[in-house]
Amino acid sequence: MQTGTIKWFDELRGYGFIVPEDGSRDVLIHYSSIREEGFKSLLKEGQKVEFESQLGPKGPQATVCVPYL
Repeated sequence: MQTGTIKWFDELRGYGFIVPEDGSRDVLIHYSSIREEGFKSLLKEGQKVEFESQLGPKGPQATVCVPYL
């Protein structure tokens, strides 16, 4: 799994972006990829996360995202 930081997340729209720690391109995150109960409302700017991603039609997209402890 990669690690990164939430750049921003819009709870109403259900998506945002992760800045990977390895310096690669920002990763789109959709609420459906968040794997922690109640975490959808906790994603805030600066939150550390672990994630897996794949290349989507518009660039990298998170497929799994969990809080980084």
